[in-house]
Amino acid sequence: MNLDFDPETMRRMGELALQAVVDHLAQLPDAPRSNLDHAEEIVRALREGPPENGTEFEQLLRFIMHEVIPVSINTPHPSYLAYIPGGGLYPSALADFIASATNRFAGAWFAAPAASRLEANVLEWFAQWMDYPSSARGILTSGGSLANFSAIVAARKHHLGDDLCQGTIYMSNQTHHSLIKAAMLAGIPEKNIRLLPVGDRFKAIPETFEQAIEQDRKNGLRPFMLIGNAGTTNTGAIDPLEALADIARKHQLWFHVDGAYGGFFRLTDEGRQKLCGIEQSDSVVLDPHKGLFVPYGTGSLVVKEGERLRRAHMLEAEYLQDHDVPEGEVNPADYSPELSRFYRGLRVWLPLKLYGVRAFRAALQEKLDLARELYQKFKQEPGFEVLNEPELTVTAFRYRPPHGDIDAFNRQLLQAINRSKKLFLASTLLNGQFVIRTCVLSFRTHRPEIEAAFEVIRYYAHKLASQM
Repeated sequence: MNLDFDPETMRRMGELALQAVVDHLAQLPDAPRSNLDHAEEIVRALREGPPENGTEFEQLLRFIMHEVIPVSINTPHPSYLAYIPGGGLYPSALADFIASATNRFAGAWFAAPAASRLEANVLEWFAQWMDYPSSARGILTSGGSLANFSAIVAARKHHLGDDLCQGTIYMSNQTHHSLIKAAMLAGIPEKNIRLLPVGDRFKAIPETFEQAIEQDRKNGLRPFMLIGNAGTTNTGAIDPLEALADIARKHQLWFHVDGAYGGFFRLTDEGRQKLCGIEQSDSVVLDPHKGLFVPYGTGSLVVKEGERLRRAHMLEAEYLQDHDVPEGEVNPADYSPELSRFYRGLRVWLPLKLYGVRAFRAALQEKLDLARELYQKFKQEPGFEVLNEPELTVTAFRYRPPHGDIDAFNRQLLQAINRSKKLFLASTLLNGQFVIRTCVLSFRTHRPEIEAAFEVIRYYAHKLASQM
C-alpha cells in the first residue's frame, strides 16, 4: 500500500483540517468553558482495538472535532482563568504543521543547521531577557518539569559528581511539585529535599535557608542547590531573589530560579523591577507555553555557564562520529536528555518574528493590569476575602458566608461556577484553608472577560449564601 498521497489529495485534506480549526476558533467565545459531563461514559465508549482497515479522512476529522476535542476543559477560552493558562497562538500551530510535515531532524546540528540556528536564536533571546552573558546556553523542552530536571542534573553534576547520597536541595514549600519530582528522578534522596516555610505573603524567608544550610553542613550533608520562585503557582509570589542569590553565593550553591510562570514578565518594565535578582541565578526555567502564549508542550531551560549544562548531558557515540559543529553553534543533543526530538524552536520563533517582542510586552502588561483590577473588585465587594495582593497575575480568594463552614461553602461555590460553564476556575490550599484562584494569562483574556468573570463569581457566591 502506498502511504503517500498525490498533491491534490493532500491539498484537500489540508483545506478540510484548516477549515475545521478556523471554525473551531471562530466559535470559541460562545463555546462552553468546560464540557466534562458524562466524561467517564464517553471515554469508555471510545475504547477500541487496532483498526485493520482504514477510514475516510473526512469521517475521522468530524470524529476528532465533534467527539474528542469538545470533551475537555476549554483551556484556550478567554474565560479560562484556572491553573496557569496556556496560550495556543495560531501562528505556532502553523509552525508545528510546517515542522511536522517537513520532518527535519532537530536533535543534531549537522542534520538541520539552519533550523538549529533559529532555535538557538530563540534561546539566546531568552538569555538576553534574563541579562545572562554570552556564555549562556539553553534547551527547549516539553515543559517546566523536564526543564527543571535538566537544571538539577546540571547542578548535581557540577557540585556533587557521582556522589549523590549527601546532596541537599533547598526550596520553599510553595515551590512547584515538579521540582521535588525532578530532584527525586535526578537521584537526590527524598529526605535531602528541604521544603522551608514561607512568610505572610507566601514568599521564601532567606534566614530559614541559611539556617537549614548551616545545620545540614554540621550534620555532614552536602548542600549544593538553592531554588527561588519567580511566580509561584499558588499565589504568583516572587521570592526575594537577590537575598537568596547572596546566600547561594556565600555557601557556594547553585542558584536556580523557577520562572516557568513568571519569568517572561521581565519583558515589561514592571516585571523587570519585580524580578530583580533573577539575573544572578545560575539557571532559570521559562515556559513559552505560559508567558509567550504558544501551545502546550513548550518549556525551556537557560544556564548561565552553558558549558556546565553540556558537561551534564553530553556523551559520544560511534554512530554520531560524522557530525561536526562549527564554533559558536550549538548541537542540541549535547545539552539535552533528548536526541530525537520535535522541532520546538519554530513554534516560538515564528510568532516572535511575526508580531515582534513589543506585542508580547504589551500583552503581558495588560495581564498585570487586569489582575490588579480583579483584585480590587474582590477587595471592594462585601463578603469576599483576598489572601494575596497579586505580584503577577494570580489572585487567591474565598467568600465568607454569614454562617457555616467556610471551606465547604467555597467548595460548593467553585462547583457552581464551573458547572455554569460560563467560567472555569481552580482551587488550592493556603495555610490549610481552601481557596479559589484566578490566573490571568491568556492572550485572549481582556477587560470584558474579567468583568464578566467577576459577575459570575459574585452571582453564585450571593446565590449560595442566600440559600443557607
